[in-house]
Amino acid sequence: MKIGEVIRKYRKEKNLTQEEMAQALGVTAPAVNKWENGNSLPDIMLLAPVARLLDITPDTLLCFKEALTDEEIKRYVRELEERLKQGSYEQAFQWARQKLQQYPNCEALYLNMAVVLQGWILMKEVPDETYGEEIESWYIRALDSGDEEVRYRAADSLFNLYLLREEYDKAEKYLSFFSFQNPEKKRKQAQLYARKGQRQEAYRAYEELLFSEYQMINMELHGIFMLAMEEGDRQKAHDIVDRQEALARLFEMGEYNENMWRLELATAEQDEESVVSIMEKLLESCRTLGQYSNAALYGHMSFGEMQGDFYMQLRENLLKCFQDESTYGWLKGNERWEAIRLADRK
Repeated sequence: MKIGEVIRKYRKEKNLTQEEMAQALGVTAPAVNKWENGNSLPDIMLLAPVARLLDITPDTLLCFKEALTDEEIKRYVRELEERLKQGSYEQAFQWARQKLQQYPNCEALYLNMAVVLQGWILMKEVPDETYGEEIESWYIRALDSGDEEVRYRAADSLFNLYLLREEYDKAEKYLSFFSFQNPEKKRKQAQLYARKGQRQEAYRAYEELLFSEYQMINMELHGIFMLAMEEGDRQKAHDIVDRQEALARLFEMGEYNENMWRLELATAEQDEESVVSIMEKLLESCRTLGQYSNAALYGHMSFGEMQGDFYMQLRENLLKCFQDESTYGWLKGNERWEAIRLADRK
């Protein structure tokens, strides 16, 4: 954190406007604005008055005690844990508070100290009302971190803290710190729905998570499959395909999705019987592609209805693919494949 950022942070904590700060220091508001934006620095003669006005030490203003390495933070956390084991909670808490006063700009230290002390409250039944408010303020301080992981962990801790206290509106507030793409956001929203008695919404949120995670797991498995094929590890490739088929069955994705994964492997191995059998199954099971929409597992979700022409187009595309001699010419002479080649596309 730079000097300008420190000035802005503590000015806001003191509820001072830039104009009020400028008036107290005998400078102009644009000068304060330039400090905070990093366009200039306060005159050396103003450092002490600025620190006094903001009720911070010159060390804090100049960021002398801002950064700690990960190892230093871990060392302080271990010392806090030892103090909790060997002494009273009050003594350990006061030690942590003093350490934070020494490093007021290290949000990661605020977060880790808060996590340890809050965990001890839960495990040892320390009165939350005595220490909870200040620990909560440490989590909130950590939300200002420039480190995304620190912000995420702080928001996660605050969400769980308010969920435990049954303060659901406050808990929901911290979901905004989770990115839209993060499945944890929807999972926590589902938890909130369930706690608030909104059971239909909770079911739907969990089902949407299952459905999207099926897609993600499949893509990850296919990535592993491709690596195995590139390396010539056919045993691993077969294992992955077995898992994809089982996954489709577990997630009630329909017969088409259960059958589709083995075709690429069987083609690469020129397994004539398997390739033709899979082709026939896929052509026969086109209409099961959207079967998941009727599955009990997704009973609270809404899906757009697939029209009949979608399935017809899918079947035509499959036929066109299966009739491609550059890929499947080695099947010439196989009666079943010849029947597929001559199949009516209409």
